[in-house]
Amino acid sequence: MSPSVPTLTLLALSDSFSEVWPALAAECGLDLVTVTDPAALEGSVGSIGVVAAGGAEETLEGVLRRSAASIEVAAIGALADHRLAVAAVRAGAADYFALPGDYELLRSWLRERAERLQLRQRRRAFAEGEAGKYRFEGIRGDSTALAAALERAARIIPHPSVTVLLTGETGTGKELLARAIHYNGPRREAPFVDVNCTAIPGQLLESELFGHEKGAFTDASAAKPGLFELASGGTLFLDEIGHLAYPLQGKLLRVLQERSIRRVGGTRAIPVDVRVVAATHVRLAEAVRRGEFREDLYYRLNVVQIELPPLRARREDVLPLARHFLAGFAAEYGVPTPPLTPAAERALLERTWKGNVRELRNALERAVLLATGPVIDVEDVRGDGVADEAAPGGEGAIPFPAPLHDVVRDAAERMLALSGGNRSEAARRLGISRSRLQRLLEGHTTEENGDAMDA
Repeated sequence: MSPSVPTLTLLALSDSFSEVWPALAAECGLDLVTVTDPAALEGSVGSIGVVAAGGAEETLEGVLRRSAASIEVAAIGALADHRLAVAAVRAGAADYFALPGDYELLRSWLRERAERLQLRQRRRAFAEGEAGKYRFEGIRGDSTALAAALERAARIIPHPSVTVLLTGETGTGKELLARAIHYNGPRREAPFVDVNCTAIPGQLLESELFGHEKGAFTDASAAKPGLFELASGGTLFLDEIGHLAYPLQGKLLRVLQERSIRRVGGTRAIPVDVRVVAATHVRLAEAVRRGEFREDLYYRLNVVQIELPPLRARREDVLPLARHFLAGFAAEYGVPTPPLTPAAERALLERTWKGNVRELRNALERAVLLATGPVIDVEDVRGDGVADEAAPGGEGAIPFPAPLHDVVRDAAERMLALSGGNRSEAARRLGISRSRLQRLLEGHTTEENGDAMDA
């Protein structure tokens, strides 16, 4: 969708300045539309209004009050009278200009508003395209485990200030869900800014997040806004938050609490209005117990947690996803879509997919590129030996000897996978309560606070 040209909607209360408007609209890149009814100033979001009353200034205030315009309207008169200007602004005008003396000011005002409208339209067009790309329907899968995660996400989308923590293994689609939350929500027309907390060295990440002032450090030759400022009005996605350097965790906590940042080397508090979506494959509760992650930051981030299930917990999605990837890559590389043989389907279902959907996608792209026949057979979907073990329940998932808490947690994870991600069912099969299962998954293996009785 291409943005339309903004419109200058003119309501002329007299014939004065009639020769001005066509040339002025053309100079500012605006389409000119003349109306006779004040109600027409309601207009669209792509319009700027002008009420011209040269010689009829006594009617200006009443007309502005009747129009109740939902767009920005400039009042135009021939009298440079501050009382008239004040009355016009109080009646709803964005500004008052006296022609011909204020012609340059009016042209500058119109140009600024036109540029702002065009930027807003471009953002809206981009957001609509992204919403189509990242809508929940684009996150493929019909499993109960995935549906539960998406239903939870859908409930928080309308609330633009709620902090969200996305958890799950690498490759489960956390960034895709973060984008879906943004582009389906009320902040969709503002920026979505993502940063990987492991990709930037700790000493630089503070400057990237919060910005810096000129002279803050050796290479700071000019002031620079940080990602929090660049994401203003939108969403800041903090990927791999579990690896954020400990000193930065306290500064991030302060930003989340105060909704303001201080640039490196600065003293001024700068308000920020962003939704923070954080993601991690690290078990933050365990990191807190190890002293690697601040407990207060963990609770501040964990307002709403959405856990994306691993692919092994949603095996009914494996083959539909595989066929979807096959069709996509076949179209991309200009070859017929190859079908999967029954042996290849069994091989895909038996894989543990430690890399989850990302690993499956890569495996199917490799199969399309390297397959020697018209079909995808078992040899084409074999892994590289790194993550090609048997499905959960087989041997080798946890090497022995191993710490007890790893063994117990692995057993809980296997049962959860075998139960299709249904925690109640997994707890029933293990003969424990659902809350006890949750604690085992988080690494709590000791019988604390009555856990022995809880089973």
